[in-house]
Parts: sequence; structure tokens; C-alpha cells
Amino acid sequence: MIQSAELAGVFDELADSYDHGHHEEIARALIGQVAPGADDAVADVACGAGAVALQLARERPASAKPVLAVDLSPGMVAVGRARAATTANARIDWRVGDAVPLPVPDHSLDVVFCASSLHFLGARALADWRRALRPGGRVGFSLPLATHFRPSPRFAELLAGDVPLPAGAREASEWTEARGFTGATSRVLALGTRRVVLVSASRPDGG
Repeated sequence: MIQSAELAGVFDELADSYDHGHHEEIARALIGQVAPGADDAVADVACGAGAVALQLARERPASAKPVLAVDLSPGMVAVGRARAATTANARIDWRVGDAVPLPVPDHSLDVVFCASSLHFLGARALADWRRALRPGGRVGFSLPLATHFRPSPRFAELLAGDVPLPAGAREASEWTEARGFTGATSRVLALGTRRVVLVSASRPDGG
């Protein structure tokens, strides 16, 4: 299993040169697919520089709880904080630490987002999301499309072995439902030469 310190170090090195545009597009598409409520309790898991959290926070009313944004890379969180400082009304609860388990009580979240990170976290993340979500709560995550993913050797070593990269949308939905979620909907998003699969699903009411 990859050690957290090793993974954090890799992303700390990337923090100043992170491809914000790519991740902003994924975040925008995921938010649109899940369509969280304005007052929902939301977590941005393995948030990186906070693409999801920042976009959500801009649109939330002042009365809503801050978006929880968790990442094990202090460098990434520092970049996210700096970006949030230039954004009006960006109420975000930034946390540096492991994203699994999430630092929240059981059944306390309405929505969990995880953009571009599940293939590093592993399938244990989905079990934790079921713990953290209220019955009927929603999850939205992305995975690289297997046919278009060409990681560097260093990144390939960091991938979780129990998260198979999908070859298409249907495969992603089936895998998600096999891990205890229902009503999974998936689609392929093309971003230049890159392809990612966006997945949304629900925690069962009695699960």
C-alpha cells in the first residue's frame, strides 16, 4: 500500500504547476451532474487545489455550512487557500490530512465529491463515503478512461490496485453499484486528448 507521506510529497511537488484548467472543467461537469442543493453538507475529498470546493462555495448562500475540503498534501491545500482568498464568499473548511476516513460523523453529509483522485485512494474510499453520507445522499467522482490514461512511471506506482480504470461509462456504473451504491449514472467527458468518466450515484436509504 502506498504510504500517505509518499503520495503527499508527490503532490506537494506539483502544487505550483498544477493544471487548474483541466481540473476546473472536471469539477464543473461533476457538479452539474450531481446538482447538489444550495444548503447541502458537502465534502470535496482529496481536493487538491480545491477545484470542486471553490466552484461550490461561490454559489452557496452565506447561511450554508462551509464546504469541507480535505487533502493530504499541504502544498495543494496552500494553493487552494490562496485561490480562495481572491474569491468572494468562498467559505471552505480546509483540512490537511488523509481523506479516508473523512473527518466527519457517520451519516452527516449530503454529497461527497472526489475529482481525479479515487484511483489513488482505493476502493476503501467508497465504503467510507457510504458511512459518511446520509441515507439517499449523493456521490460524484471521476476516473480516467483506461484507453486514454498514460501515467508516468512515478504516478503508475501510486495507483490503487483495487480501482480498475473503466473502459467506458457502463463499466464505471456497474463497478460503482457493486460497491453498494444505487442509481449510478456515468458519462465520458472529453477534454482535449484526455478522457475521463464522470460517475454519480446514491447511497441506499437503508444501506
